[in-house]
Amino acid sequence: MIRTLLCGCVAFFSVTTIHAQPAKPKTEPAKQEKPAEEKKNGSADLNFNPDAAVTTNHTVTIRGQKVAYKAIAGTLPVWDEEGKTIAGLFYTYYERTDVNKANRPLVISFNGGPGTASVWMHIGYTGPVLLNIDDEGYPVQPYGYKENPNSILDVADIVYVDPVNTGYSRIVGKDVPKTKFFGVNADIKYLADWINTFVSRYNRWGSPKYLIGESYGTTRVSGLAMELQQSHWMYLNGVVLVSPTTLGIDRGSATGAALRLPYFAATAWYHKKLAAEYQQKDLEAFLPEVEQFTMNQLLPAINKGGLLDDAAKRTIAKQMAAYSGLPEQLILQNNLDVSTNLFWKELLRSDGYTIGRLDSRYKGIDKREAGERPDFNAELTSWLHAFTPPINMYLRNELNYKTDYPYYMFGSVWPWDNSNDQTGENLRSALAINPYLHLLVQSGYYDGACDYFNAKYTLWQMDPSGRLKDRIKWAGYRSGHMMYLRKDDLKSSTDQLREFIKSAIPAKAAKY
Repeated sequence: MIRTLLCGCVAFFSVTTIHAQPAKPKTEPAKQEKPAEEKKNGSADLNFNPDAAVTTNHTVTIRGQKVAYKAIAGTLPVWDEEGKTIAGLFYTYYERTDVNKANRPLVISFNGGPGTASVWMHIGYTGPVLLNIDDEGYPVQPYGYKENPNSILDVADIVYVDPVNTGYSRIVGKDVPKTKFFGVNADIKYLADWINTFVSRYNRWGSPKYLIGESYGTTRVSGLAMELQQSHWMYLNGVVLVSPTTLGIDRGSATGAALRLPYFAATAWYHKKLAAEYQQKDLEAFLPEVEQFTMNQLLPAINKGGLLDDAAKRTIAKQMAAYSGLPEQLILQNNLDVSTNLFWKELLRSDGYTIGRLDSRYKGIDKREAGERPDFNAELTSWLHAFTPPINMYLRNELNYKTDYPYYMFGSVWPWDNSNDQTGENLRSALAINPYLHLLVQSGYYDGACDYFNAKYTLWQMDPSGRLKDRIKWAGYRSGHMMYLRKDDLKSSTDQLREFIKSAIPAKAAKY
């Protein structure tokens, strides 16, 4: 089970004020979270209000255009079959206020984990504010945030949703079973119910609707696409998968081993560990060669197992070594099946570094150079360093959401039920049933947890007939799991989102 997100010379961003507004945002009357009740001894208990919100008004400049919007930060209930409140989900909703919203697109955004909040894409990708990082995505101080000139708020309203036990979302009552929330299919069911509530409360039934998910969030939104159609009669215009999981599509051990090689090659190319004949090529000119070798030679070779003769095995291992930067002997010792953990430890071992799981551009230092896996995920530590202060500062100071509850970047969702994951097939069915529905997949070449070539493989297996390919698009970026943290990729990926949102609004009736 995936438990995490997930996502030379350095140019630094300066910290600026977010909005062209007075120092304190204008606050509309709204239900506030219940204050803690004082006890006689002076202590206080935290009281969670599952249905509370605060509204503030702001402006942001996006691509040179001034955009006025309101931000609603709050909680909205999850009810059981008898109408009893069993949880309250924290959300942040941005609605543009200087346009007619009758046909305005709505984007519903989730991150992954499965136990992580929506913070990552919220203040790193699509929202109206952007955390303070350098041009490659590394943390800088002082912590802070500024306007996001690449936000998609100019073309669509956005709601960021924190599932149970992430962000400020909490279960209501000690007797509520966790099985209501913590599992592939339970997660999809209660979130679909919640989306129905949100869409009804904010009068968005007439809007073109899009789901975007990152990492485990791609499993989530793939299942939601079908659940919303089947159980809520809510038909979507688009689904965006950022750094997708396998979506329940079985690889088998041999296929899984082979599919890693293109990611290995991209990472080795980035760290300049390849021979000149490969290193001098552009990355996107080099990778198709590796992909062809993977599908046409490596995959059949690994599938042969012990039937593969020694000479053929050495030939395959030699080419794998040339593409991956790994020693040929190490590949042979592992029977052509090199784990990602070993790759992250081995590639830069002689330089004294490990490389990151979610973004192989990041380096770590282990206690010992020996071993078969890194001591820690260098990139995740860096991201938590960068994201945690700004989201707490922003929600409290700019959106005026006051609470003593901690904001869970990661929360406990254990035990998580991964059984009966049919989300890839769910998404295929939703696409087949709904002629309006389009799919966009975005992948970082240096993502080792949800690698780009596995994302391509998922699309091939999800649509084996090729009949849906006109509504499916894939794009790769020269960064990792959270490819948007790199300044150049933030601009190009949000450009692509804008185009996708606009192109998925139909000009004709929904029919084949």
